[in-house]
Amino acid sequence: MSVTIKLVHLSDIHFGCENVGAVEAAIGAAHAFAPDLTIISGDITANGRRREFAAARAWLARLPQPQIATPGNHDVPQWGLAGRLVSPFRLYRDYVGRPDKSAAYLPGLTVRSLNTARGVQLRADWSEGAIELAAIRAAAAEMRVATRALKVLVCHHPLVEPEHAAVTGGVHRGAAAARILADAGVDLILTGHVHDPFAIPVSGAQGCAYAVGAGTLSLRTRETRAGFSVIEADAETIRVRSLAWTGSEFETEAVWALARRAAPLVENHDRCEMPNSVFQ
Repeated sequence: MSVTIKLVHLSDIHFGCENVGAVEAAIGAAHAFAPDLTIISGDITANGRRREFAAARAWLARLPQPQIATPGNHDVPQWGLAGRLVSPFRLYRDYVGRPDKSAAYLPGLTVRSLNTARGVQLRADWSEGAIELAAIRAAAAEMRVATRALKVLVCHHPLVEPEHAAVTGGVHRGAAAARILADAGVDLILTGHVHDPFAIPVSGAQGCAYAVGAGTLSLRTRETRAGFSVIEADAETIRVRSLAWTGSEFETEAVWALARRAAPLVENHDRCEMPNSVFQ
């Protein structure tokens, strides 16, 4: 019998600039979906302030458990260079958890997170992402052994840039990291940052992975309304549904039906087709 894995994917809540109605309603919507795991892919706060983290922690406690989270570039002190230099993730660690990496191992599901945010960088836009390929290879190796599980990597910045995005993740070594994950048989790379949902295929030696981004629950919307995503995966298909806030409820805005790679993995699948999508 095929087992369906259910994930809730939230991102870019930006407490301090959150959409209050959407943030509150997301709690009930997430519980109604009854996920196996709740995933938060960064930018939990707007400016990395203590009161924002306190509000974020209270909200996270009301969401379905278990959870896995990773920080974003807004989860470091936005206005304090000293804090970004010395201990950029101190408040994140105090209120949310480990910023460097976390993992979830559940029946039929293996999830790892990696931190792509930095407090400072030697480039003009310090808020863009960076990732170490050694860390990616280690995460991929951990997940490779779970041959029949849904394998998910979570980070904040997109490793593959979506077309027409209003902002760029600018991840150093991002494309190479995405290829390593696809080669290792990872199914999903879940991210945030751009505030608009997307699904992009990533070709690898072991078949097709998908880079999937969630929207935002903040007031800083771009091309789409505030919202989040829910994911259902069985042996053949990964279905990503983007939910948008109407002002009174969440409604389906877009659906991506993603063909899941076969198990056992088949070699020489060098091409991926764009996923089927339906926009409401």
